[in-house]
Amino acid sequence: MLEIFTSELVGTALLTLLGTGVVAAALLPKSKGFDGGWVLITFGWGFAVFAGVFAAFKTGAHINPAVTVGLWANGQPFFGGTDEIAEVPATIANASVYFGGQLTGAFLGAVLMFLAYKRLFDDEAPAAAKLGIFATGPAVRSYGWNLVTEIIGTFVLVFVVILFGSTPTELGPLAVALLVVGIGMSLGGPTGYAINPARDLGPRLAHALLPIKGKGSSDWSYSWVPIVGPLIGGVLAGLAALAYI
Repeated sequence: MLEIFTSELVGTALLTLLGTGVVAAALLPKSKGFDGGWVLITFGWGFAVFAGVFAAFKTGAHINPAVTVGLWANGQPFFGGTDEIAEVPATIANASVYFGGQLTGAFLGAVLMFLAYKRLFDDEAPAAAKLGIFATGPAVRSYGWNLVTEIIGTFVLVFVVILFGSTPTELGPLAVALLVVGIGMSLGGPTGYAINPARDLGPRLAHALLPIKGKGSSDWSYSWVPIVGPLIGGVLAGLAALAYI
């Protein structure tokens, strides 16, 4: 259990360190990557997933509670990538170890990003931009439709990830990374494509707790959308893949 927790923690920490880092590079005015745009952000998040999946290979590299519940809905055991980790039955107790590692890692990754950009956070920047570095937010606030967007985006992610496991291509982390880039470019506009409850909640907690100058609100009224939407999308994807494959 400790090895599972550690693997998911390290993988998710790398995911959020590099993912929130590319957003910081694009949004903080004195960053050398300032105004890099949506393409920079989507590719940066894709590379972040690439690193995170490699780092968490021992546990199947879920690094996302939506993937964990999607595999559970699909009837797959939670497994390790080496002989040292036995198969873990898909139970609530064992899933909680995955969730705990993912949320803790997401929080720590965001804290490390803040430390890397600390002096730039101290300079003037809109509070909304500072929050947007850590957590997602809607372009147009409509909770119902925002929820639909997150369900659809996460469905695509988890459904295709499960299909990857049924093909002989063995592209692995590269395939998942490119999938995330595609989702960001095509479906990320309305909500910023959290598609991962830990990726949003962990950094949002970090935003609330860290001494960020002029940070403003952490927008907790919206925070349930990037948690509930991806979990629903993950379960639906797991069930759909079960019927499809």
